[in-house]
Amino acid sequence: MTPDSRSGARAKQTFVCRSCGRESPRWLGRCPSCDSWNSFESVVVERRSTLGDSPLGGAAPQELARVSLDAAPRLSLGTAEFDRVLGGGLVPGSLVLLGGEPGIGKSTLLLQLCAHLASAGSRVVYVSGEESPQQVRLRSVRLGVSGEGIHLLPETNLDAVLDCLAGLSPSVVIVDSIQTMYLEGVVGAAGSLSQVRESTLALMRFCKQRSVSVLMAGHVTKEGAIAGPGTLEHIVDVVLYMEGDRHSAYRLVRSVKNRFGSTDELGVFEMAAHGLAEVPNPSLVFAGGGQGRVIGSAVVPILEGSRPLLVEIQALTTPAGFGPPRRVANGFDVNRLLLIAAVLSKRARVRLADQDVIVNVTGGLRITEPAADLGVALAIASSVRDRPVARGVVVFGELGLGGELRAVPQTSRRLSEARKLGFGSCVLPREAKTEPGDVDGMRLLRASSLGNALSLALEQEGAEPLAES
Repeated sequence: MTPDSRSGARAKQTFVCRSCGRESPRWLGRCPSCDSWNSFESVVVERRSTLGDSPLGGAAPQELARVSLDAAPRLSLGTAEFDRVLGGGLVPGSLVLLGGEPGIGKSTLLLQLCAHLASAGSRVVYVSGEESPQQVRLRSVRLGVSGEGIHLLPETNLDAVLDCLAGLSPSVVIVDSIQTMYLEGVVGAAGSLSQVRESTLALMRFCKQRSVSVLMAGHVTKEGAIAGPGTLEHIVDVVLYMEGDRHSAYRLVRSVKNRFGSTDELGVFEMAAHGLAEVPNPSLVFAGGGQGRVIGSAVVPILEGSRPLLVEIQALTTPAGFGPPRRVANGFDVNRLLLIAAVLSKRARVRLADQDVIVNVTGGLRITEPAADLGVALAIASSVRDRPVARGVVVFGELGLGGELRAVPQTSRRLSEARKLGFGSCVLPREAKTEPGDVDGMRLLRASSLGNALSLALEQEGAEPLAES
């Protein structure tokens, strides 16, 4: 059956950018929005004249002041880390997209969430488009999941899936994965941009009309983005990314879009013998042994959404053997590293012109906020001067091009997290605002410039750090 043969339906061809989701009536070699080349794909979109396409079934307009705020409570998924990323739990009627590389643990995490929801009395349907029932059962046995209360539906035809869901009336639906679903009458094979887009829209209409929460797993492209990210991210309510080195035991679930909570929240899990276990205190993982005398290492309190974390930043400098010196960063923006290296050379007289500089963030975490600038600079200077950062010292602050240190928000929460893990001193910008209670148990070493911070943080021939300035 073709789209044109359907009653009351018209087919329209448009072109959609794979990277940002911009639509165009004709093919473009370069996307005007994201500057991606050869990213436009042809999509055949069906236009129907019925009211069934509306997520709310053609609801009448009403005055905003009279809209009722009475709603069902959020569903707890059994793990505080995942509930934190969602903003406090799963909102009924929400559409959540979980993306990640193959083998990162998406299916494992979703099956564990199913087990908790089923044990709590919720009706759960697990739609498996990639694995047979026997394969899913083998994974459940390995994870120690009994499977009671979990309705398994091995199907890729989304029309058949929606018909079955309408009869079961579940409260939560898991779709693994959205790239395996297809709709009859939509041009393209399963996994194509048109199929992924129309399938997601169909699931969105279903969950909004029936107040059913849907969690979808999504594949990640070689560039590290969810396949068809522009089209999907505009449709769904929540977008989560699952990150982590496959050679490491730790997995990170990061929120990049959330209509019901704050973005940039982070959940930390550890891959154990019986699945993913939440990590209650991630600072112990990322800070490592940061209180010891390790040359080229600095501990920085950063913020991931509303959560303060202590992370260890390591740096190594070696003479460049041949060619221009290299700048390599793992877990840190390499362009930001170039800026910090230039400020170190120009403003703090740290010789880096003939040095290769390698920066690493331990634990597989990726840092984006500028509060880590001072930590990266101190780790590099510590490696060049072969002197460690003083024991029990944390540092944070944004670095300006003139070598000045600028204050960053949430100073109190950063100091509190450092104090919990036993750090006794902190090098911070002079303008950083603190409350009287924040200083309890912490020695604040305020610095106005990068050179001042280096003299305060780096050990001076076995001497203690300088007094508070």
